[in-house]
Parts: sequence; structure tokens; C-alpha cells
Amino acid sequence: MPRRPQQASFQPDRKTPPPIREVQQLELPRPELFVLDNGIPVYVLDYPDQEIVKIEVVYRAGRPDEHKRLAARATARLLRDGTRHRTGAEMAELIDYYGGTFSIPTNLDTSNFILVGLKKYATELLPVFAEALQEPVFPENELETFRQTHIAELLVELEKPEVRAYREITERIFGSHHPYGYNSMPADYEALTRDDLLTHFERCHTPERCRIFASGRIDRVLLDQMNNLFGQGHKVLNLPVQETFVLPSGTASQPETIHLLHPDSLQTAIKIGRRLFNRRHPDYDGMFVLNTLLGGYFGSRLMMNIREKRGFTYNIYSTVDAMLHDGCFYVATEVNSDKTAATIREIMAEMQRLCTQPVPEEELSMVKNYLLGMLLNGLDGPMNTSDLVRNLVTDELPWDAFERMVETIRRITPDEIQSLARRYFQPSEFWIVTVG
Repeated sequence: MPRRPQQASFQPDRKTPPPIREVQQLELPRPELFVLDNGIPVYVLDYPDQEIVKIEVVYRAGRPDEHKRLAARATARLLRDGTRHRTGAEMAELIDYYGGTFSIPTNLDTSNFILVGLKKYATELLPVFAEALQEPVFPENELETFRQTHIAELLVELEKPEVRAYREITERIFGSHHPYGYNSMPADYEALTRDDLLTHFERCHTPERCRIFASGRIDRVLLDQMNNLFGQGHKVLNLPVQETFVLPSGTASQPETIHLLHPDSLQTAIKIGRRLFNRRHPDYDGMFVLNTLLGGYFGSRLMMNIREKRGFTYNIYSTVDAMLHDGCFYVATEVNSDKTAATIREIMAEMQRLCTQPVPEEELSMVKNYLLGMLLNGLDGPMNTSDLVRNLVTDELPWDAFERMVETIRRITPDEIQSLARRYFQPSEFWIVTVG
């Protein structure tokens, strides 16, 4: 018997790290626009080699469009709990049978509904999805379950200092009557009625307020089916959506330091924040880089100082929270109570260092590479790319906004970073909230 040739064994070189390559060209694929018979736009990203389909239906039906507190959240959550033809359990069973998922992510400005499944079962899944979105009945028993479940969850959440600190600082930044600032309370859930949900649905879940995003293997058969299911309602007029929300000017009052007692807490939650702007503001892209330097990734200054150097906390971060009409910036952490004052001093000191000292080129280069890699990951496959396209459309940004962000990251200088820090990191403009 002839001997088999020996295969050469592969010995990886574990002493030499793989080469680091700079992220080159980053461009967001432009979706194809398909308009349904009633005028609803469908933004299509076709990946013919994929076997998955993602359909996301978005309505401008969030908090800014509510006529009553929590109406937007309750309406969105209860849409899949029963229609004129099926119970919520029957719909869930059918979607599960075909291996699909029906999710409702939380969003302050919009109501989003996502269907994901295999292309070969899309024609079975899509009618159930459309039925839930178009023919909900909001059963009274399901509304009562929603009330009691969310009240119980809220009472548990209010025992957490971090949650109380977040609720307090957002209310202080925006004001208690602002859609981004009001805090839900048990009484708000108790006050919800089925008529409130029907009113919100009829006012806001309309073709004029609807956008659809289709990604994956999207062919003409699927688009025709979507037109039959979603495109046969009343015609969409070529008019902008009438805004029901008028943005309040300024904060509710002058920023100050607030401490809320939480005797049973082992740690103190800290939130330091200020009002900012939405993604359409000319400083947003630069602030995105500045925030990353300060506390937006694991190698940030706040992490290196307060976690690695001083050992005050396990986690600390900063974030730019940009919504459609407004936005805020805040730093968040939890520390032992005896370290609260020192932690606040160090957070403010790190912000002031960014105001007074230019960022070293090596540090800025590290942040730029991190952010470009993160954006590159956002272009990986139909799921992620569809999210980027949806964000541009719902935030009313131009198609080149992604490329402009990439260009800002590549070209921003230490002097520009310092200028932004001086503009937005003034201590007098920050609320400081501690709970513990």
C-alpha cells in the first residue's frame, strides 16, 4: 500500500504580532430607494449572497409626539399582543415556527419594529409582522399586565443608585416637562388607558410618519409583497410631518450639585452632565472624538486615572447622548462613598486638562484608529449597515454624514480638540448628581 504524503504542520509564530494596518477607505453603501404605492419609502440594502432578511419599520411616534406620558412606549410594546385575527401568543408561535424574531428596541424619538428571518421563510413571516403593525387591538388584559409588570420593574430599578442618578440628571438638564427629561412614575402607568393607546396609534402610526429599512437578500418578490402589505393604505402627501413638539430653550435652572440619600447603598453613584445638541450640530463629530478621549473607550483618560491609577472604581465612562431634537453629555461611575469627593475632583480635573493642554499626537492617533475600527465594524454585513442607514434617515442627516464623520476623525488636530474642550467643558455648566 502506498504511503500517504505527510502534511506539513502549521506552526503559528506566537512571538511576532500581526502587522497593524491603517483603516483605509470607509464609505457607507447608498441604499436603493423603493417607494410603495402609498408613498412610504423603503431603503433597500441588497446582499444577494446572504440568506438572512431584516425588515425594520420606523414610525415618528416617540416621546416628542405623545399626547400623554408613556403613550408611545405602551403603544409600541402592546402592538404585538393581539390583532383582530390573532392573539399575541398565536403570532409569537407562528414567528417562532419559521425561525424569525420580532423585536421592539427602545427609542425616545421613534417607534421601531424589527423582523429578522431567513429569506426562504420571509413570505410567511412578513404578513404576520404587517398584521401586528397595522391591526392591533390593544387587549385590556394585556394593558393591565403591562401596567403591573412595568410598575414592579420600576420599583426595583428605583432601588439602584445609578438609575436614580440618571433620572435625576436628565430631568435637571432638560426639565421635568421635556420629553427627554420627564421620569416615568407608577402613577403614569396607572393613568394609561386603552383609548390613550388607540389615540397615539391613530395619530402617529401613519404612512406619513413611516420609513422602512430592508437589508439582506432583498429581491423583487419580497418588495412586491411589502408593497401589497404596507403600501395599500391612504396616500402619503408630499408634505413634511407636522411636528407636535416645540423644543424648550435653555435648561430648567442653573446647574448645581445635588445629593440624594440612599442609605442602603454600598456605593455612591455619580453623574456629571450638561445639555448639548443633536447630531446635526456642526460640533457633533468633533465632540464624538473628544468624548472618546475623555471616557469613551477602555483606554480613555478617565479609565487610566480613576480606575487604573487610583483604583476608585471598576468602571467609568462618558457619553454623548444625541437625540433628534436635543442632546446631553455626561460622565458616570460608582465609587465607595468615601471616595466620592476625590472622584468628582479628578473627573473635573481631567476635563480641565483637555482645556489647557493639547492632546499628545500619539494619544490622539490611538483614539483615531480605535474610532475608525469601530466605524469599520459598523459596515460589517447587512444588519450593521442597515442600522447606520436608519440612523441617518431618522436623524435627518445627509447621505455624506458618515463620510464626513470619518474625515473629521482622520483630520482633527490637538488644537481643535482643545478648542472644543474649552467650549463645552466649563465647570459652571455641569450638573453634579450623587446618590448614595
